[in-house]
Amino acid sequence: MSEVYKDRLWTKDFINTSIVNFALMMSQYLLLVTMAMYATQEYGASVGMAGLVSSSFIIGSLIGRLFGGKHITAMGGKKMLLIGSALIVVLTASYLIPMSIYPLIILRILHGIAMGYAMTATGTIIAQIIPPSRNGEGIGYFSMSVVLATAVGPLIGVALIAAYGFTSIFIFSFTMAVISLIIGLTVKAPPMKPIKATAGGKFKIMDFFEKRAIPISVVMFVMAFAYSGILSYVTAYAESISLIQAGSLYFTVYGVTVLLSRPITGPLLDRKGANIVMYPAIIMFALGLAVISQATATIAFLIAAVLIGFGYGNVQSITQALSIKVTPRERLGLANTTYFIALDLGLGFGPFLLGPIASSFGYGGMYLTLAFVVLSGIAVYYFLHGRRDRALMNNSGV
Repeated sequence: MSEVYKDRLWTKDFINTSIVNFALMMSQYLLLVTMAMYATQEYGASVGMAGLVSSSFIIGSLIGRLFGGKHITAMGGKKMLLIGSALIVVLTASYLIPMSIYPLIILRILHGIAMGYAMTATGTIIAQIIPPSRNGEGIGYFSMSVVLATAVGPLIGVALIAAYGFTSIFIFSFTMAVISLIIGLTVKAPPMKPIKATAGGKFKIMDFFEKRAIPISVVMFVMAFAYSGILSYVTAYAESISLIQAGSLYFTVYGVTVLLSRPITGPLLDRKGANIVMYPAIIMFALGLAVISQATATIAFLIAAVLIGFGYGNVQSITQALSIKVTPRERLGLANTTYFIALDLGLGFGPFLLGPIASSFGYGGMYLTLAFVVLSGIAVYYFLHGRRDRALMNNSGV
């Protein structure tokens, strides 16, 4: 049997950290997809103000990730996880307190900061405990916790609001936060080597980032920018072409596809390198966007979901694994920060830039444009990583 399978992956800490990550992401996505609706219905907020209430969480998350990556080495992964989770418990409970719109925005920012800390911790801990020879496979399985949360969270959120109102969302989110804190207490995080301090204690922006992870993070930014068009507009697009059921089924089919493909693509990445998985994944992502741009029936929507599941769903886990592979273990916290800031920026700013395109050319035109953006990502990936993939993997001991 190949050595890639000899190192044990499914340890207690791997499983518990994955469960913690799932609970945290469920808590996040339950609120993320419903907060704009909450601001509009409960506060009479304008569309712009409702968007600010929703997106202010992303601003906080970026701040949390930025400082979390720098401080995790000194603080330790478990301590940062517990602090972040404890703050999330308090902050999710605070949604139950009546307040005006501006305190709600501040609460969303604070919630985002706490989530940024906790997510930096789980990403770093998991990178430490995965055997290097099974990095791609391990990251693939771990990131399923995110896929499940993004697929199940919105469905539960909408169902709870319809049946019991917004208060039920806050209670459920609080419950998931408590679960993450309790299970987080059982996680054992390996100690981290200290990072050499900047000479003279001078401020340097690169003290907050890992330069080795920047190239593959740029690739992820391009892909996340394209996928933000799906996250933000696919439901509205389905409704505009009278395929409401297809819009509701999209994320379920997408999630199932990702879950089925990860056990194949992860080990393939570890054995053969990234290129053999990455290039087909990018092409499938582009094809999925092209198919959905021309959709006139439910079957086209579902075919697109399968293609994008194989495509973007695996691009996300591959790029995350690569950001870890090229980084020394004592700088994994900074690598996670670098990678997820790029991901959050792509998902966060994409809708603002894509909205005018959708208004001018329709949703179909927007998705077709994004298909070409993704295809251009082949060149971006090749020049930033693909042409040096084997050499980089050999240097990292893979």
